[in-house]
Amino acid sequence: MAIRRSEFLLQEEARMDFPVETDTGTGERLRLLGVEEDGEGEYLAVEGSVEPGIGPPMHVHFFQEERIRVTSGRFGYQVLGEEPRFAEVGEEIVFPPGQVHRFWGAGEGLATGAGLVRPVGNFPWFITRLHASIQEHGGRPGFFDGAYLAHRYRSEFEMVEIPWPVRRFLFPVVVALGHLLGRFRKYRDAPEPLR
Repeated sequence: MAIRRSEFLLQEEARMDFPVETDTGTGERLRLLGVEEDGEGEYLAVEGSVEPGIGPPMHVHFFQEERIRVTSGRFGYQVLGEEPRFAEVGEEIVFPPGQVHRFWGAGEGLATGAGLVRPVGNFPWFITRLHASIQEHGGRPGFFDGAYLAHRYRSEFEMVEIPWPVRRFLFPVVVALGHLLGRFRKYRDAPEPLR
């Protein structure tokens, strides 16, 4: 299937040319290959790698399925409330929309995978900005960046390890302050959140 330029974002300035590579600077790398289509519709093809013990915290994609096929090494993964599991080369991990989950490198070396995110939605825009902030701020998103991204896209994604009162009450205040201070000019191309 041909990889093509994504047409999923309505705002011209928010569109991306693929491939796009991200690196958190902590041992998690992601390569967004492009938008493809199969019998189930459009999806974002991705490749990624995680160092041992490294991976995103517990999070959820409310609208998107996430699939990872292990291409080398070993992945650990966990669904909220369940025991950790492990996937070896050739095995596939599937997180349906709305399932709170995390994954990490679980072997002695680099774990790599190929997979997809379906539907595409705002995932490419969101993840590239999140990873850039993590890299810029030494392993965690910057205070204003994290609040902005988590609050603006709360209908699509959620980092459940951030306490609920912080997400519900503190982030809106931080975002309002950030707007007053001009901290979010770099996000002027932000696409509208999905509802």
